[in-house]
Amino acid sequence: MGRASRSVQARAHLRIQLLALLTLALLAGCGGSGDVPAGEAAATHAVAYTPTLACDITNESLGKHQLPATLPAGLTWLTNDSDPEFADPKAQRGGTYRTFMTGFPATLRLVGPDSNGGFAGTLRPNQLATTTRHPNTLNHIPVLATHWAFGADGRSVFYRLDPKARWSDGKPITADDYLFAIRQLRSEAIVDPWYNDYYSNVIVDVFKYDDHTIGVLGVAARPTDEMLDEYGLRPVACHAHKLDKEWTKAWNWLVEPVSGAYQLSRIEKGKFVEFKRIADWWGNDHRYLRHRFNPDTVRVTLVRDPEAALQFFLKGEIDSFGLTLPHFWAKASGEPFDKGWIRRLTYFTEHPESGNGLWFNTTDALLKDRNVRVGIAHSLNFDKVIQTVLRGDYVRSNMHFELFPDYSDASLKSLPFDLAAADRAFNAAGFDRRGPDGIRIRGNTRLSIEVAYSNPAHTDRLTVLTQEAKFAGLELKLQQLDPTAFFKKVREKQHQSAWMGWAGASVVPAFWEYYHSANANVPQTNNITNYADPQTDKLIDAFRAATDKPTRVRLSHEIMQRTHAATVMVPATRVPFVREGMWRYMKLPPWNATRSTGYGTSTGPTDPFSDGLFWIDQKELAAVEAARKAGTAMPPSSITDTTWRR
Repeated sequence: MGRASRSVQARAHLRIQLLALLTLALLAGCGGSGDVPAGEAAATHAVAYTPTLACDITNESLGKHQLPATLPAGLTWLTNDSDPEFADPKAQRGGTYRTFMTGFPATLRLVGPDSNGGFAGTLRPNQLATTTRHPNTLNHIPVLATHWAFGADGRSVFYRLDPKARWSDGKPITADDYLFAIRQLRSEAIVDPWYNDYYSNVIVDVFKYDDHTIGVLGVAARPTDEMLDEYGLRPVACHAHKLDKEWTKAWNWLVEPVSGAYQLSRIEKGKFVEFKRIADWWGNDHRYLRHRFNPDTVRVTLVRDPEAALQFFLKGEIDSFGLTLPHFWAKASGEPFDKGWIRRLTYFTEHPESGNGLWFNTTDALLKDRNVRVGIAHSLNFDKVIQTVLRGDYVRSNMHFELFPDYSDASLKSLPFDLAAADRAFNAAGFDRRGPDGIRIRGNTRLSIEVAYSNPAHTDRLTVLTQEAKFAGLELKLQQLDPTAFFKKVREKQHQSAWMGWAGASVVPAFWEYYHSANANVPQTNNITNYADPQTDKLIDAFRAATDKPTRVRLSHEIMQRTHAATVMVPATRVPFVREGMWRYMKLPPWNATRSTGYGTSTGPTDPFSDGLFWIDQKELAAVEAARKAGTAMPPSSITDTTWRR
């Protein structure tokens, strides 16, 4: 739903991962190669593809350039063809993997209104990055580019594009597609102020030197390790778009060409979408792409209730399911597990946390008072939630942008459950009396806060918080919404408070989009707290302009201290692992997953679009079906992988 902190090429393609969805996001992990869940439509519905248009873009059409007109001499071209591959060469191609979504997408566009919802995490991985980070070493690796070089000015980076790279319609990916990307992302036609700002004021120039060589210029010098992240850019198929005032409406349900392995091929609104693997995909032999994305078909079916999806899974109608939520893990027992038909996996990961918790709209009449926000923070008994509902598996989060190497201020701690501290804060806000029901009042105003959320799987923990908050004289009114409705409400800044989290995929916090006043009181931005503070603005502007890492780290700590003290959000919990149940024929490499599994757009070890490491073993599928029919057992399997445990 929002753009989380990550590399720029990633950050510009971020989705919100609702705390209400967590591991049960739109891809909660269900799949297999049988019928769709009972009651789901199976009819074919062809999608409408974007038109094929003439691409007339040139350097000159973008206006005045700051990059040199000729490629600088003496560049040192770099690549990385030595990091280990992380997919299994034994992976088998074929079969159908089905997964579910708890809400249907509002659009197929990747930018513009309603484009940054949970389904964006399904679509965006199929638009590959120019470079990305290796999921284990975290070194940069080539994807659409083969090489890169850094300019002497410290803020320009040059790319040699892979001439083998192709769009899903067979057309080559060239420098023109990068020129068009910058035109699109700067255009008012997309109605997306975040992209407009970032690709105008942070990425300030893109230049084509030949069909497979481009330059990108950032606003300020950066450490080279961060430049590929912050000044990254993904291409957009120039021949598939016409930018005009009708673009957001006309392209709402059109399927555009992709550079990744899967193209959307079937759709029935309100029921399902289906992806087909591209025949002769250009990335099949790429060092870091091969042996990945193995099913021929991926079907994503709408199952609004995760509990219903779990039942489909247990019946064998879908065959992998995220079990990270404790009450789902507790249900991972019974005949399919005992007889070895379903395997269980607990996989510890190591990556930054981008912020899960309760987010306040500070323009609200009650929540504009920091004393009220502090009082609420001290009224939320997360320790009880962790020990009861979450069965001791989770830990308390301390801050937004936690565990970012160097950039996180480890001295910051979340406000504890403390009724005496809550009493002082609420009294300072004028809520110094209680009504007959025990809820605090100030004049005729009750201390009552609406909490919007999405997934019913989080109702239990919110219920505990609500009950405990009453001891502080605080009423929390829970409002569960459909994911699409929740997304729209929060993005339009119509919430009082929102229980949610952000997906992340970077090593550098993205302060501007969450905390700069330029994004406050404006719909369709990620500053959902409407936080606006001139001093914080100055620090964020300085952070964006800083050229050396020590300065950026110092400014990061200052920004975090200031925003943390403002108490515009209450950190909730985090979990250092992912848990998954999968039918036996769902195969993984011997190492199961990666250090970064579950981060960014990755939903877990059986994520088909981000990780893409699993495959469907057809012989094992037949064996499992025979065993189920006969009621015979297979060796049980429950794995705990602590390779990346902190």
